[in-house]
Amino acid sequence: MPGTVEVVTEAASPIQKRHRPALIALVVVAAVACLALAWWQWSRFESSSGTFQNLGYALQWPAFAIAVLYAYRRFVVMEGDPDAVVDKTSKRGPSEIPDGILPERPSAADPTVAVLDAEPDDQLAEYNRYLAGLNDRRDDA
Repeated sequence: MPGTVEVVTEAASPIQKRHRPALIALVVVAAVACLALAWWQWSRFESSSGTFQNLGYALQWPAFAIAVLYAYRRFVVMEGDPDAVVDKTSKRGPSEIPDGILPERPSAADPTVAVLDAEPDDQLAEYNRYLAGLNDRRDDA
């Protein structure tokens, strides 16, 4: 009806927008710190001892600041509407790896796999006794 106001209660809207002052402060401090480091690297680049490495860092630090802001925005969006995040990820397509792409795992029939239940090898046992004897002689000396 015209002129009526619909009152929405807390029970009707389970998703609440919450502001987190500590998180906002952390994001602001991180972004400002990244921009301050960019300014510092730029001033180092312009100095007489500056190198192109300083220029690279001067261009890289603002990207870190943007990444911090983007991560915070993404966090707020994902927290605010988790169903939309599930819908977006389900539209991407299959997430399984198709058969035949990865190499096969070795099986017990594979000759490169050691057989643990094989009969004892006499030559191997003799060699191990020889090594043990050498070790005993070294310990005695």
